[in-house]
Amino acid sequence: MKKIVLAGGCFWGVEEYMSRIDGVLDIKVGYANGKIEDPSYEQVCTGLTGHAEACYIEYDENIIQLSQLLDKFWNIINPTIENRQGPDRGTQYRTGIYFIDKQDKDTILNSKDKEQQKYQDNIVTEVEPLKTFYDAEEYHQKYLKKNPNGYCHIDLSI
Repeated sequence: MKKIVLAGGCFWGVEEYMSRIDGVLDIKVGYANGKIEDPSYEQVCTGLTGHAEACYIEYDENIIQLSQLLDKFWNIINPTIENRQGPDRGTQYRTGIYFIDKQDKDTILNSKDKEQQKYQDNIVTEVEPLKTFYDAEEYHQKYLKKNPNGYCHIDLSI
């Protein structure tokens, strides 16, 4: 089982989209790579914590490779927009790929280079080691499964 953390704007839609991918075994939403220990949603929303709304994904690399998972991730974000996805604005909505296994870095950078060829503007999606991850509050976990008509900036039919 492999692990990766992906930030693509509001974590509700990213979580729901990724949960539908064959080979994704578990996913939880939370706050990644900020400077405040164990922040609340309200704190993260201020934009002062440095955290990104993100999804901690566990997947079976015998079913889906990291490069394939990243291809799906690129499909649901605009990686050239800084601190915004859809109507959501703020540093907490930045895009990022936070790796746990340093051996994944080359795969991630190759995927990013391949994706860059589709854009004239530079990709601003962060690629960094995962420094911190704190689980979001329970009401955020599997939010769109609990609230099927809830807000989502991602086309979940992709």
